[in-house]
Order: sequence, then structure tokens, then C-alpha cells
Amino acid sequence: MAEKKFPLSKAELEELVRRYPTPFYLYDEKAIRENARAINAAFGVFPGFREHFAVKALPNPFILKLLAGEGFGADCSSYTELLLADMAGLKGEEIMFTSNETPAAEYQSALDLGAVINLDDFTHIEYLERNARIPELVSCRYNPGPLKEGNAIIGKPEEAKYGFTRGQLFEAYPLLREKGAKRFGLHTMVASNELSLEYHIETGRMIFELAAAIFAKTGVKMEFVNLGGGVGIPYRPEEKAVDYGELAKGLEALYREIIVPAGLAPLGVRIEWGRTVTGPYGYLVTRALHHKHIYREYVGLDSCMADLMRPALYGAYHHITVAGKENESAAETCDVVGSLCENNDKFAVQRRLPKIDAGDFVIIHDAGAHGRAMGFNYNGKLRCGELLLRGDGTITRIRRGETPGDYFATLDQDALAQFAVL
Repeated sequence: MAEKKFPLSKAELEELVRRYPTPFYLYDEKAIRENARAINAAFGVFPGFREHFAVKALPNPFILKLLAGEGFGADCSSYTELLLADMAGLKGEEIMFTSNETPAAEYQSALDLGAVINLDDFTHIEYLERNARIPELVSCRYNPGPLKEGNAIIGKPEEAKYGFTRGQLFEAYPLLREKGAKRFGLHTMVASNELSLEYHIETGRMIFELAAAIFAKTGVKMEFVNLGGGVGIPYRPEEKAVDYGELAKGLEALYREIIVPAGLAPLGVRIEWGRTVTGPYGYLVTRALHHKHIYREYVGLDSCMADLMRPALYGAYHHITVAGKENESAAETCDVVGSLCENNDKFAVQRRLPKIDAGDFVIIHDAGAHGRAMGFNYNGKLRCGELLLRGDGTITRIRRGETPGDYFATLDQDALAQFAVL
């Protein structure tokens, strides 16, 4: 069973909150860097390997910059994410732009940065040509439909809005070649937070075989395949993390079995992990405020689902510990809740935890991906800030918490002052 540890002691946390009151996110730079190096070491067996970090998981240029220092690129899905990648110093083909229902201006922005365009739909070929241009290097996203099972988070591929069908790809690549493309990539993304090693190895088989089939039928030779993201993390202590080395070993065997005989070697291999890279090394740090004793026992925090919505959105499990009470027995059953005016604003439901007193620090683990990134302002809630625990033990604030001024900044105050109610 994996132990969930917070990198600061209670005393260190008490000192920290004197400068930065709760709630806030804390990310562990040393752990993120060590994890990034482990990924590179495992997958470095493949030619042209690159991890394009999924910006949507943790859209902060400080994080992108430290990952760029480890050789990672960026996977972007919007104009603003492209700006974040550029802000972090990432350039050209270090960036993949995988979007859907994409406005022309966003395609143009990606082209201006030299990013790899990863098309999501057959009709976007003509749209891209008409509104911008067909680049020399272009990739297409494959949706296998009923040929591949999805999972609870991403759903069934045949019901997903993403990607080309298999048949469309055999038409798309020759068409792109006719329109001037000279270099090609193939991409897929069929699951999210999947812990099955076999699932990801079979995804590799699927995409390798497809690349070989496209080459055999059309003569279009892929420069790289991108296996997407989707590798999960053990949110629950009893779950087991995906072994990077075993996954790379399984994919390498398929590479030798399929890619080399097909004449596609050296074929670049890329991934776009987000959750796997930073998820386990981010923590939402909150404080207990209230206790409520009605039909259930409730512990109310100074944070809410506006800061972390995964439990409410997916019923997702996030492990919870109480600073200074890590070794105490789980003596009470309670719902751990926030202050949002929504009944599903719950971080944990009927969870056995140590006795939580008002003022205790409550640590919500594995919040380093799809946490602050999915925050929102319903009820006028202001999103909390982000801190980075550096390798030398110092703390850097990498995003301040929002203020009422931020919330009201998009209102036209001059028009409001002159507004007359009819």
C-alpha cells in the first residue's frame, strides 16, 4: 500500500501560512523533476522521444519552464495554452497543438509559433487550408470507435467528439500530401486516468499497426506517433502506479515486431502525459473551520469545489490527511465539505478520518493535475493561489490568489455608472 506523504511538517506549514493563508496549492519541484527524469529514462529507448506535457493539467508557466528544463515539450489545446507554452520558452515543434472545433485564429497562432498542428477532423483539412495554410508537418488524431474501449472518465471512443475514423485517415494523409504536407504524424487518445499496463501497451499496438497500414496502402510514412496521455495515478493508497519501465519495455517489443519490419524505423515516439507528471506532487492545503452535527457528521473547510471540482464532477477519490495527525487512527466518519451553495460540494463522503478539530490543516493529496486548472468563480468564489516548494526547501509563489478586483475586472465600470434601469 502506497503511503501518502505531505512534504512539509506541521511546524513548517504553520510558518508558511503566516505568509500565505490557506487555502492554496503546493507543488513539490524536486519530486516533479525526479519523476520527469524517470519518464525520460524509461522512454529514451525510442528514437525522437518527447513528452509533451498536457498544459491543461497544470497551466502555469513556472511549471512548464521547469519541465522544459527536463526536455519536455507542451501539448496545447487553446490559444491561451499556446501563450503559456511560449511564455515558458517552448518553441516550434516542442509544442503540439491538439484542439477541436478550432477557430481559424488559433490555427494561425499555432502556425506562427511553429507548433505541430494535430488535426481533429477531416473537414479541418479544407478549413485550415482556406483560413491559414497546410504546414509541412501535420498530424491527425485517430478515434478507433468501437475497436477500442474507453473508460469511465473519457467515455466510449465511439461516443467521443474527437478524432478521425480509420477510413477517414486513409483519405486524409494522401490529401494532405497533395496539398503540400511533407512530414506526418499520427496521434490517439482513448482513455483518461487508466492504470492498466496492458491497456496502454495495446494502445501502442493499435497505433503502430495503423501507421504500418497507412504506409502500406498510401505510401505516407509517419515521422512520429503520439500515444497521447491517459496513464493514471494511484489516487487511492491501495492502487498501484503504472511502471514506466514495464510500459516502455512492452511498447519497445511491439516496435520491433511491427514498426521495424514495416520499414518505418526510425519512427519517433511521443506522449502527452499531464496527470502522471505532476498529479501526485501537488496538494490542496486547507483548514478546518466548522463542524456540523445533523443526519451526518460534517467537517467544513475554508476551500470548496471551486478550488478542486474532481470529487464533485467525477465522484473522484482524493486522499485526505490531517497535518500532525498522520499516525492517529481513523476514529470518525464524516463528509468533508466546502462552502459553495451546491450540495455536491464535497471532497469526501462518509470518509473515516482522524478527529479533525477547528483550525487543523487538512491536506488533499494528488491535486497536482486538473485541480487549480479546473477552478471556477460560481458563487463569486475566488480561486486560490499556487506555491512551489523548491529543491532547496524555499517557497516561491507562482500564482497569487484571486481578489475581488480580479473578479470584477471584466465589467465595464464606466457603462455601469451610466446604466439606467428602464
